[in-house]
Amino acid sequence: MGDLPYRLRVLYTKRDRLRFLSHLEVTRAIERSARRAALPYAVTEGFHAKMRVAFGPALPVGTAGLAECYELWLREYVPANEALARLQSATPSELEPLDARYVGVRSRSVTAVYTLAEYAVDIEGGAPESDCRAAVKAMIDDRIFTVEQKAKSKSFDLASVLLKEPVVRSTGERCAIELMIRMGDQGSLRPESFVKAVLERSGGSGRIVSVTRTSLREEESEARPS
Repeated sequence: MGDLPYRLRVLYTKRDRLRFLSHLEVTRAIERSARRAALPYAVTEGFHAKMRVAFGPALPVGTAGLAECYELWLREYVPANEALARLQSATPSELEPLDARYVGVRSRSVTAVYTLAEYAVDIEGGAPESDCRAAVKAMIDDRIFTVEQKAKSKSFDLASVLLKEPVVRSTGERCAIELMIRMGDQGSLRPESFVKAVLERSGGSGRIVSVTRTSLREEESEARPS
């Protein structure tokens, strides 16, 4: 790779109590872990040099992630399995690194590559599964979904942002809605906003108990982060 640093792509989780960390707090926690792991990380140029690390699409506070990504540039080669073991020993279990591998230094960033996100939203109580399915279908048929946020409204074309019709599943006393959402530069549809509208439309009184991003995918092949 010549004089260019080595680019290590790390797959990790964000769960349990640490799902309430902000994106900035996650960034700082990962940087501390890389330092504790004694990896030969590269730094940016300039007067205020920082660790050269880049993260995938940010998770909202409170949303868990089962397959999140960050990339850490190294000055020296460390075998990927050794780098992973070092990171695992230096990182809180709620941000556990799951996999690490090298990618080309000129490869596209993870935010550019992984533009699809899969989510699972768990609901407690509420309308029967059949009513939720009917509400989902009615919203898809409406096509345009408008969200009110901070005195502003934002509209989403569901035919564009949802790669397939959301799946409604019963899990005992709970119900789960699974969505695949296309992320964009202009902002992404929040899965909990969509599910809240489903609950309202179905006439149920259920509540969302958890939101989890289960994977990031590449649109062309729908490949998982690698």
